[in-house]
Amino acid sequence: MERRSLLRAAVLGGSTAALGGSLWRGAAYAAPAQPGAGPYGALGSPDANGISLPSGFTSRVIARSGQRVAGTSYTWHNAPDGGACYADGTGWIYVSNSEINPGGGASAVKFSSTGAITAAYRVLSNTRTNCAGGKTPWNTWLSCEEVSLGYVYETDPWGVNAAVRRDAMGRFKHEAAAADPVRKVIYLTEDESNGRLYRFVPTTWGNLSAGKLQVMVAGSATSGSFTWADIPDPDGSPTTTRTQVSGSKSFNGGEGCHYADDKVWFTTKGDNRVWQLNLLNNTYELAYDDSLVTSGTAPLTGVDNITGSSSGDLFVAEDGGTMEICVITPDDVIAPFLRIGGQSSSEITGPAFSPDGRRLYFSSQRGTTGSSSGGITYEVTGPFRS
Repeated sequence: MERRSLLRAAVLGGSTAALGGSLWRGAAYAAPAQPGAGPYGALGSPDANGISLPSGFTSRVIARSGQRVAGTSYTWHNAPDGGACYADGTGWIYVSNSEINPGGGASAVKFSSTGAITAAYRVLSNTRTNCAGGKTPWNTWLSCEEVSLGYVYETDPWGVNAAVRRDAMGRFKHEAAAADPVRKVIYLTEDESNGRLYRFVPTTWGNLSAGKLQVMVAGSATSGSFTWADIPDPDGSPTTTRTQVSGSKSFNGGEGCHYADDKVWFTTKGDNRVWQLNLLNNTYELAYDDSLVTSGTAPLTGVDNITGSSSGDLFVAEDGGTMEICVITPDDVIAPFLRIGGQSSSEITGPAFSPDGRRLYFSSQRGTTGSSSGGITYEVTGPFRS
């Protein structure tokens, strides 16, 4: 489904707030004071798991940090973060990073065709602060280290093949990755206050052992055209990758990244923005900016991980804020899809849909305790739009 190139409205409580002009750039809008209905309707009262959901949706707890995953002998990792789902015959697998240091790594939960948990296991160990990452078209998981001079590790969601460190993808404070099978590249965000947006161009698509690391070059405006330039020294030492190319565009705290339909969406938490790249004409612009809310409550705060559904909806998880996952529709409606109560010292991480699009997985990284040992991983099931 085609998304309008410029955000023109924010919808909360069933009301539409128009922008102050015909274009999003430089315009301001007023969000209604009462949060409420988006495409899925208003949120209901918190369920037994403390999650407020639209009518027809239910939640269950999949795993808790430091406890055995139900029906298995495997103890779930602390600080669950970025995640992705993979088809496994008639069932599927959900992979989740662990944002702790030392240790880090990633784990997986396997499900049957009915959604029953059948196994849980480790897929990556002995790394550092594995934050987000991304799924490849050849069904591996790119687990990214969010530390200075961090690496990307390519892991096997089935836990059969050993993880491989992908040095050619550069050393920097990695956050998320998104694969583009059309241009045969992988986009990478950097969680620095003056971070950059990169893309990795493999020498051979499907093999990440060699290739070129490039950085986005553009002006300082919030919209315009862009190009890509090679990073001379991807290992980031002694000169950091983000400072090697003159004219490379700075972004304030790169977070989640998602590719679909010749576009890339990525979030920057430092200024609470969602950006869009149009890869057909090499232009970029804002898809959301809460600083343009002139009245009422911003519908989305603390932008972080991002994913998409088959309907073209974007689902953006909040780090803090009101602990919501918000939906941005192809018609530029913005509204909360779910809210987690009683966990204000946590953040929502790792949103990912099951292969059939009927279940959404995500975690509260620090749960009710506010500690990395209090993480909770959830599943929400219901009538998602297709």
